[in-house]
Amino acid sequence: MSEIKNIQLPDIGDFDEVEVIEILVSVGDTIKADDSIITLESDKASMEIPAPWAGVVTEINIALGDKIKQGDVLLALQTEEDSVATSEESIAEVINTEPKIIPVMVPDIGDFDEVEVIEVLVNAGDELSAEDSIITLESDKASMEIPTPVAGKVIDINVTLGDKIKLGDLILNIENTAVKTPKKETPTTAVSAPIFTPTPKTTTTLTPAPQTLDPSISTTPRGTSHASPSIRKLARELGVDLSNVTGTGQKGRVLDTDLKGYVKQMMTSGGMGSALPKTPNIDFSKFGETQTLALSRINKLSGKHLTACWLNIPHVTQFDEVNINKMESYRQAQKAQGIKLTPLVFIMKAVIQALQSYPRFNASLDESGENLIIKKYFNLGIAMDTPNGLVVPVIKDVEQKSLIELATELAQTSAKAREGKLSPKDMQGAGFTISSLGGIGGTQFTPIVNAPEVAILGVSRSVNKPVWNGEAFIPELTLPLALSYDHRVIDGAQGGRFMAELNHILNEANYD
Repeated sequence: MSEIKNIQLPDIGDFDEVEVIEILVSVGDTIKADDSIITLESDKASMEIPAPWAGVVTEINIALGDKIKQGDVLLALQTEEDSVATSEESIAEVINTEPKIIPVMVPDIGDFDEVEVIEVLVNAGDELSAEDSIITLESDKASMEIPTPVAGKVIDINVTLGDKIKLGDLILNIENTAVKTPKKETPTTAVSAPIFTPTPKTTTTLTPAPQTLDPSISTTPRGTSHASPSIRKLARELGVDLSNVTGTGQKGRVLDTDLKGYVKQMMTSGGMGSALPKTPNIDFSKFGETQTLALSRINKLSGKHLTACWLNIPHVTQFDEVNINKMESYRQAQKAQGIKLTPLVFIMKAVIQALQSYPRFNASLDESGENLIIKKYFNLGIAMDTPNGLVVPVIKDVEQKSLIELATELAQTSAKAREGKLSPKDMQGAGFTISSLGGIGGTQFTPIVNAPEVAILGVSRSVNKPVWNGEAFIPELTLPLALSYDHRVIDGAQGGRFMAELNHILNEANYD
């Protein structure tokens, strides 16, 4: 008996609402259990959600950009029993084995007048199965694949790369030797593929996949390949020829895990220009006693995020030292009156003033990498050490708060971080981050930019130094600073000016 099952978002950990960044299936797709159906992204990680059952997608209940939470319905699935029933009904159809030449036309592809052919996926003489992709089209808003509605042999192809085609244009002719004809025969002159909804362009985060490919990687194309538009788009961005990738999906379709596994294998084997050398796998127990400790969930998430930041952002770090004698005198005077202010709150207020003078540092690149989004709000991420690892809660509207208000909020936030009670909302919305190791020690360090931000300030422990004033050496309380920034957005001169401004504010501010 036919049954429609709803797939709901499972428990994905300590996230309240997570954004949908990619929908990997379409209505009508046949999927297997554990096939990925959507990709979600939080501020710390991206994750794919698999289907718990096999079947045919009948309805999709979410859209790109939606914020979803545990229990939300993702899609409706017609289970395998229904597919079997449909197959049994199709057995009753009459099979006409007389060969026919069937023209395949451009189907209705939505509100597009003419669309460019960006890939021709078949050659004359190829044997195709029904629903095999034959060409890929691309408009200014979407890319889409056109499948063949019938099985058979390609006789000739009537389109070439770069052609602009529209509804009804002839794509190719196919010789069909097993046309399934309904019980009530109707004359057929031409076949068009079903109506397709264009797949919106999305950004896919490349993460390692646990797939093992043949160690001897061939760079010789194996022939035609079948993959979704999102996979083809990612392959083009990575410069991968999909004909070299072995598909493990239905009818040899290339899945995202196939592509990611191929790229990973190419990188570790030196097959790509930007290959990273593989670290050795060593059995350390042969040298002595060892202990294996599992990384915490925070370690795993922050590790992936920081690796992506380091690999994708061209970092530059500038160092400086600031005389904070005035700041420290004021802080000690407040402490004598029972008001405890940490150096960090002074640094936060100074950073905001510098960001107001240099808004390029309180910004992010857009998805295209060609535009800079300037943020008019002033929220600071504050890196905090916890028993479970590094977290970066966000202090919002810093410019509107006094030193005492900031000190109180920092203490409360730090307590929540140590107790593991920070929510995803507490760690979102920063425009700039401060990482302070002043309470721990060290003279300098190079902080990693916390994407999608473009800059981060590292603060080390202050120290008294003798400084020559032209006549004598005098003691100065000196604070080491390190500014890391995205060199695509900020050049050295801008970085130097920002540090000079920050130095001036901390050194010369009137604390009376």
